Amino acid sequence: MLLLEAGPKDRLPWIHIPAGFIRMLDDKRVNWVYRTEPEPGTNNRAMLFPRGRVLGGSSSINGLIYVRGQRQDFDSWAQAGNRGWSYDEVLPYFKKAETKAAGDPAYRGGDGPLTVDEFPDHHVLTHAFVQAGQELGLPFNPDTNGAEQEGVGYYQQTRRGRFRASTARAYLKPVMERPNLQVETEAMATRVTVEDWRATGVAFTQGGQEKFARARREVILSGGSINSPQLLQVSGIGPGDLLRDLGIRPVRELPGVGRNLHDHFVSRIVHRMKGVASINELSRGWRLLVEAARYALFGRGILTYSAGNGVGFIKTRPGLDAPDFQLSFAAASFKDGVLGKLDDEPGATLGGWQLRPESRGTVMIRSADPLEPPAIRPNYLAAETDQMVTVAGLRMSRAILEAPAFAPWNAGEKHPGLDVQTDAEWLDYARRNGTTVYHPVGSCRMGRDRMAVVDPELRVHGLDGLRVVDASVMPVMVSGNTNAATIMIAEKAADLIRSAAKAR
Repeated sequence: MLLLEAGPKDRLPWIHIPAGFIRMLDDKRVNWVYRTEPEPGTNNRAMLFPRGRVLGGSSSINGLIYVRGQRQDFDSWAQAGNRGWSYDEVLPYFKKAETKAAGDPAYRGGDGPLTVDEFPDHHVLTHAFVQAGQELGLPFNPDTNGAEQEGVGYYQQTRRGRFRASTARAYLKPVMERPNLQVETEAMATRVTVEDWRATGVAFTQGGQEKFARARREVILSGGSINSPQLLQVSGIGPGDLLRDLGIRPVRELPGVGRNLHDHFVSRIVHRMKGVASINELSRGWRLLVEAARYALFGRGILTYSAGNGVGFIKTRPGLDAPDFQLSFAAASFKDGVLGKLDDEPGATLGGWQLRPESRGTVMIRSADPLEPPAIRPNYLAAETDQMVTVAGLRMSRAILEAPAFAPWNAGEKHPGLDVQTDAEWLDYARRNGTTVYHPVGSCRMGRDRMAVVDPELRVHGLDGLRVVDASVMPVMVSGNTNAATIMIAEKAADLIRSAAKAR
């Protein structure tokens, strides 16, 4: 087996320290550092759109958050004609993937390669968030990846000991010495070759040289929701009109390649705090030295923190069968209101996003050059439902940060400020300040209709020997962060590939 990775080996120290994710948001050494196209629905902003470019892909640069989603997510996949993808059918693959020290064994795994763990400790403001949610009537949920998702609690991490548990560390590192595995880094795939309706190999560049690898059995694309549709399109697999306009001979016309892109769109409320050292202060001067020592000696403290520590899954209106909005709390605030440079003064941030957005966007190549980044158009907040849920979730977020649990430390709302009150003002705030929460899916959708790209076995329609195995195959977004579900997809794909090999 030959594994091609466009980026380097996962040697950058920040990869392995959990809090180091913030240093890699725009680090071109391990990140594609894409940007979206300016769109009117988000105030014509070109947003940073990070994607992993390193062994382990985005699992090596993400916020380490482990969220599976809801039963309804996967049942909807199966009900749309994707046999084998119902919740009861994918749950064994979630369990197979993970080692979780505690939890209901009916839902949690105990001996998988991916270590999923609780935070070693929490900031006092994170505990206040969990208490505040309960003060507003939300149930406490000790395991949002168990029987029920609804409620407030604490995130779980893909972490082994004090270090990140990326897919490279969990799956690849233990088998690197196998004689049937060859891993090539700094190897950029440029084209899938096809002969007589069968994928025969991959062209790639490495060290300034053009190379070619011929596949004996299958070619498997795992480039994610941006790079997989891009590689298909430059290989002549995609919307025929687009390909012909760019001078690419269509090999297999599939109009759905690059469509159905959707992503979680996060808006954040920021409060100033008083009488407490938030992560802002703990990340500077002598306090940072103390935190570094805590991490080095005991594997505890703020260097073990993720993109968020407290989590909530809520219903924004009565009558819903399941939560439709996710809350993510961090005992920190940032100068630009989103993830980036920390504020100088104590602060806390509560971000939130609609779990199942209805807006759909595209990923389309600009030219036949595989090295040119594609045009990414997420089309955030285009659907009216997305707008309504976003506004309702922001109102709930404000109420939580104003709850009695925060009273000892609350010094007032910084963003958006109390002058924002009406639905129109909330929506305008979201359009001007919201951004991706790094969960793009769906651009090589699984299904059996004309716009589907892969079938339920993840094989590209109309071609033999070619599969896509990554988040791009999700027909509909899962209700939460996407890393866990992507790993589940890969576990199931492994069985599909093995079964196909045995059948030959």
